Amino acid sequence: MNIFHKNNKLERIAIFVDVQNIYYTVKDGLKGQFDYNYFWQKVVTVDCEVAVAYAYAIERNVELQVHFQNILRGIGFEVKLKPFISRNDGTSKGDWDVGITIDMLENAGNVDRLILLSGDGDFDLLVEKLISKNKIVDIYGVPQLTAESLKRTASNFYPIDNSYLMKR
Repeated sequence: MNIFHKNNKLERIAIFVDVQNIYYTVKDGLKGQFDYNYFWQKVVTVDCEVAVAYAYAIERNVELQVHFQNILRGIGFEVKLKPFISRNDGTSKGDWDVGITIDMLENAGNVDRLILLSGDGDFDLLVEKLISKNKIVDIYGVPQLTAESLKRTASNFYPIDNSYLMKR
């Protein structure tokens, strides 16, 4: 991603992380934990400027999650939290798809490249729309757990593999 934009100006990027999706797809698909520091170092290079970097998570006020969210903030992400909803029937809800969509649409005019970390096929229409407006949209996801429609629609698909896992 070491690309200077027009007239040697820094490329402006926006990063959007579907934390729940990344957590579960990396855990299930690669049997590990995603290394956000490694990702940041790989993507945020000297020739780009981060306009926004959002990590969307569920708020449960569990000490480990609060610690994790503070780590994300330390890396450079703004953490957006939504309350965890536990229904009477035993099911739960905690979904950021609409929030991510709104933020990506609102920030598209201010950046050259949008980067989404998610394998959720619900985002394929959003990605298609952004690309139709001449935006570059990169998707990072675990290949076997990323919707084919999302991979196909993206400007670039970057597979999350073992190199993105936290080292023990």
